Order: sequence, then C-alpha cells, then structure tokens
Amino acid sequence: MTYIAKPKFHHPALPKNELGYTHRDYEGSVSTLCAGCGHDSISAAIIEACFELSIEPHRVAKLSGIGCSSKTPTYFLGQSHGFNSVHGRMPSVLTGANLANRDLIYLGVSGDGDSASIGLGQFAHSIRRGVNMVYIVENNGVYGLTKGQFSATADRGSKSKRGVVNTDSAIDLVAMALQLGATFVGRSFSGDKAQLVPLIKAAIEHRGAAFLDVISPCVAFNNHAGSTKSFDFVREHNEAVNRLDFITGRAPIHIDYEPGTVEIVEQHDGSKLALRKLNADYDLHDRVAAMNFLHQHAAKGQVVTGLLYLAREPDDMHGHLNTVDTPLNALGERELCPGPAALERINASLR
Repeated sequence: MTYIAKPKFHHPALPKNELGYTHRDYEGSVSTLCAGCGHDSISAAIIEACFELSIEPHRVAKLSGIGCSSKTPTYFLGQSHGFNSVHGRMPSVLTGANLANRDLIYLGVSGDGDSASIGLGQFAHSIRRGVNMVYIVENNGVYGLTKGQFSATADRGSKSKRGVVNTDSAIDLVAMALQLGATFVGRSFSGDKAQLVPLIKAAIEHRGAAFLDVISPCVAFNNHAGSTKSFDFVREHNEAVNRLDFITGRAPIHIDYEPGTVEIVEQHDGSKLALRKLNADYDLHDRVAAMNFLHQHAAKGQVVTGLLYLAREPDDMHGHLNTVDTPLNALGERELCPGPAALERINASLR
C-alpha cells in the first residue's frame, strides 16, 4: 500500500496550542478513502481534540484492526506510536500494550465489522476489564473494503446495494458497552464536529474504558434505496444513485443543532438520517436509565447522540489488578526477579 506524505512546511501564522504545535503537527498521511467519507471527518475531529488538549503526539499510541476505519490512524497523529493488528484483534494488542506501559494515551480505532463480528469477543473483554483507552468505532453498517456486504450492525430489513434483504438483527455496541461496564459511553455523528470533538476530548481525559460509537456514512455502499444505517434510527431513501464503481468527489457532511432536538440529516444520496441530541438535563450517571433511553428513542426511529453514560467513580484495569505505578516495561531486574527470599514468602502465604 502506498502512502502519500504531506509537505512538512506550513504557513508560519498558523494557530498554535500551549505546546507551540499547529494542527499540521497532529496530521498524518494524505487520506486514500473515498471523497466525502465520514471517517475522514472523524480523523479531523481527533486531530482537533488532540490539538486543543495540547497533547504531545509521542504520548499517544493508536491501534487498529482491519477495514476502512482501521486505515484511518495513518491519516492522523503521524508522530505518535502506531500498530495495525489483524482483523478483530486490536483490543487484545491494546490491552497488552496498556499493561506494559500505562503512561501512554491509548486510542483504539475500529469499525462495525472489525468490532461487532470477528472482534466481538475482543471488544467485550477489553470493555469489561476496564482498559484505560478511548475505543472509537467508526460505524457505517457495511464492509467497505469487500464491496458493501452487511456488517453485524446493519438493521434487519435493510437492503444491500445488490438488493439483498438483511434478515439478521443488528448488534448495538453502545448497549453492549453499557451492559459490560464501560465507565464512559457516547455516540455521535461524524458530521457533527461541534459535538464529536468535545466527546473525544472528554474520553481522552477519562480514566477507564471510554467507548464512542460514531455513525459515519459510507458514500460508496449506502447510496441506494432500501439501505439503512445501523443502530437506533430510521433512514428513508428518496432516490437511488448510479451503480458505477467510480466515486465522484463529494463534500463532507457537517451539522450543528441544539441539545434536546431532532435533526434530519440528508446524506449524499438524498436519504435521511434522524439524529436526536441529548437534553441538557439528561442524567448521564444512571446506567439503567441510559439503556432505557436508547430503547425508547430507537422505537421512534431516532439515533441518540451525546455523552450517554459517565461513571461517578471510574476505575481502570491497573486499579483492578493493583499494578505498580511504574510502567511494567520500565521495571528493572531487581523488581522483576526479587530473589528466592521473596519467592519463599509467597509460597509460605499459600500454605
């Protein structure tokens, strides 16, 4: 795969953060995704969040699996640590890296196919263990790299580009994250930068398992009558577009709407996506109420966006395991091999 690097020079008058970095310092290679893909908007939101938080790029470890979404770490934070794992195994690699070095900021980027199908078990265990991470699912409801088959989050009754009707129920990763014990759960839309950037910033600052489901329209394979996005929403397609493999350039979708309101967003193909933003008085500390809220508005064909749940006293995997403050990869021989006397004390305690 060929990556196109961006020029290193930039205008000297670009805005700088507290560290003296510009947005260009948080960018990566030139994106090779389809023009107008919602995933690029998510990458831009991550760049903006890290810029505003004045994060040193080398403090970030970005990990991914396989899929269009898992390609995106190449397009942001080019000076950070990165690892592209095999399909569905990103959470395990991230968990191991986190155990070895707790001092890094971990961004796990995945997709609905990568996390809700082959990686579902990996997703579940990383959430229930409370791994200190930001787990972002870029959710478009299809397998984009393999020509638009249904993913596990596609709605029952939706039609593929070839006219096949999906007969399987959709997996709601937000509901699963709530049930599995995530201490920070949110959902947003790739085109709502005003909401998405603060959510990413809050997730980065959160200690514990932070999960963000970001609905991200696929301009290539959700552009036909009968197609739906996954999770709690209803899409109505007004017209079909041509079936040519050539994707014309399209502008990213951007919206801005008030809390407590419903916004009907028109997609590139003329279809409609109903989004509902949480009210300002929503109790985000009630896990059960959050799950009920999701189900109630799903029946109305609305996608609930915003910060859905935040634990009052979050904890992470290192707290559960009572690990030492020093990162495990920084421990010396004396700490790792304390000698026979220490082993004898451990054996004696088990007798």
